[in-house]
Amino acid sequence: MQDNEQKLQETEGGGTEHNADVIKTTVEESPISEPKTADNPVQENTDTDIEPPKESQSSEENPASDDEKPEKATSESNAKDLENESSKPEKPDEVIEEIEESNAEDAEDVDNHKRHHIPMLDYHSMSIENLVGELQRLVKNEKIQAINKHVSSIKYEFDQKFQEFLEHKKEEFIANGGNEIDFRYNSVSKRQFNEVFGEYREKRDQYYKQLEQNLKGNLNKRLEIIEELKGLINVEEDINTTYKNFKELQENWRNAGPVPRNNYNDVWRTYHHHMEIFYDFLHLNRELRDLDFKHNLEEKLKLVQRAEALVNEPDLGKAFRELQTLHKIWKEDIGPVAKEQREEVWNRFSSATKAMHERRQEHYQELEKDYEKNLEKKQEVIASILKISENVTDNHKALQLQIKEVEALRDTFFKAGKVPQKVNEQTWSTFKDAVRKFNRNKNSFYKNQKKEQHENLEKKKALLELALALKDSDDREMATPEMKRIQSEWKKIGHVPRKYSDKIWNEFKNACNHYFNRLHSERNESQKEEYENLEKKNACLERLKAFQLSGDNEKDLTTLKKFISEWKTYGRIPYNKKHINGKFNKIVDALFTKLGVSRQESELLRYGDKMQQLAKTDDNRAIGNERIFIRRKIEENKSEIRQLENNLQFFSNASEDNPLVKDVVKNINRHKEALETWKAKIKKLNIMENNRNKAIEEENAQNSGEEE
Repeated sequence: MQDNEQKLQETEGGGTEHNADVIKTTVEESPISEPKTADNPVQENTDTDIEPPKESQSSEENPASDDEKPEKATSESNAKDLENESSKPEKPDEVIEEIEESNAEDAEDVDNHKRHHIPMLDYHSMSIENLVGELQRLVKNEKIQAINKHVSSIKYEFDQKFQEFLEHKKEEFIANGGNEIDFRYNSVSKRQFNEVFGEYREKRDQYYKQLEQNLKGNLNKRLEIIEELKGLINVEEDINTTYKNFKELQENWRNAGPVPRNNYNDVWRTYHHHMEIFYDFLHLNRELRDLDFKHNLEEKLKLVQRAEALVNEPDLGKAFRELQTLHKIWKEDIGPVAKEQREEVWNRFSSATKAMHERRQEHYQELEKDYEKNLEKKQEVIASILKISENVTDNHKALQLQIKEVEALRDTFFKAGKVPQKVNEQTWSTFKDAVRKFNRNKNSFYKNQKKEQHENLEKKKALLELALALKDSDDREMATPEMKRIQSEWKKIGHVPRKYSDKIWNEFKNACNHYFNRLHSERNESQKEEYENLEKKNACLERLKAFQLSGDNEKDLTTLKKFISEWKTYGRIPYNKKHINGKFNKIVDALFTKLGVSRQESELLRYGDKMQQLAKTDDNRAIGNERIFIRRKIEENKSEIRQLENNLQFFSNASEDNPLVKDVVKNINRHKEALETWKAKIKKLNIMENNRNKAIEEENAQNSGEEE
């Protein structure tokens, strides 16, 4: 009694974690030994084989005299016994089978029941690395016989995910130009998993090898006890002595230890069967038998009440584990009751068990609804991955975003929860196909991109060879624009393979830098004189800024001409400093205006110095170029004047005060002034050229006369 209460307390205190998937829903036939009533007593079997239970009739229903031997009673039932052997036993209820099988597993070892209290985590949602970590934790911290289903679930999920991962790596390898037959992949996670799983199998095999020896020994002990129990009804001795021997056998049975789970139910059924036979034939001392029956009935009714109360237990896992314990106590710790009460009390206990079964079935149906919702989520995820895989972008940056999106969808898939078992494999297969399709399209893009990158590499190699050939060239007019062209061409070429990128870029950059450093060095030498001229012009400009008109126009005009002449004596200045010429001309024009010299006159005065320079040179081409330049300016101004005068005709009805009309007229007058200036310049040029030619002729004539 106290032992039974302790078992129930252990069940209640074992925690509430329970996973219904751990318990098998179909097991071998092993009904609880609470048999139905038979018409006649059953002949006892003298063989040592384990036999199915058969109900025997009490001595009251088949009376025998005190002088009648048990052998006679049993021999009269031979014919009926043969009929029972040929008939099929009634199939037990599914829930009772489940409980019997689970209790048989627990009976092998006192630590087996701990498997009920180790939570079955959502291994499907775990990563490969986390699965390895969870397996390590279980093997290190839990009883090896209690984690079989956990390890099996972990291995299934690991194998599925690793296979998917391996296929992805293989496709990448092939996409990069590798041959499938050469593919090898060394995974740290796989190696760790194999090591831990190997450790688990070694511990498990060692445990079960030792356990098997103990279980077989215990099984033999129990079979021997059954044989001794069977022999009690054939011994002619004082009934009290027989009953005392019966009680000793019961005590020996309780201490005989666990047996193999596949023998558990049959051994117990056989034991109960012969124990009931003993009670049925214990008609010589009904008082002893009835006391046992009464005690057993009280104990079984307590179990019935506990079982019936479980319908109100909110924690279904806890309730079902307690029900398993009640069945274990019913089978192992409590003997039979009076024949007329057996069916009634068993039916009550069986009905409470079936009520619990119905609760579990309703719970499973609710779970199935959740699984269906999870299936819908996973199908949506698969559809999203397929949509992406069918529209893989051709842009690296955008593809990286798609890769992240698919990874997020994969995580969502694994975290979506379980789906109905009937579609689990199909759903997983469809998911893998969708991910594989995306990976193939992604790898195809990068394969094509690598092909393009190798083509770009060849183009850049060609430019590099050209840059290396030009880097020491002294032909600046050819080399400089060509170097600029290949630099521009380089920028237009796309990416090259990463392993060549830095090397070829550094070689090209060094070749270009070598050439332009030489060029800049030479230019810096030539610009040294330009910067000296700039300093002289800055000094001249400062003196011009400080110049004040004296009031004597002729003197002031002469001074200004000297400034202009001095300015023109200075040679070239750096190109980016040419704005200083504008500053000089602006000050000179302002001073000429104060002296009453028109813009045209000041322009011609400055031009006069240029005429003197051209007159001194022997370069006739320079004079010709100047004439061409002036004539072009004359034509440009004439063209502008004609265009503006044509535009003015559109304003024939407009007032002269119209701003647009005024602006057009102003532009016409400005271009006419410029035209007159350019005409005056070409006239001066012609005069200078004629005087120069005359001087040359006179010099030639003089030289000719001297020769004569």
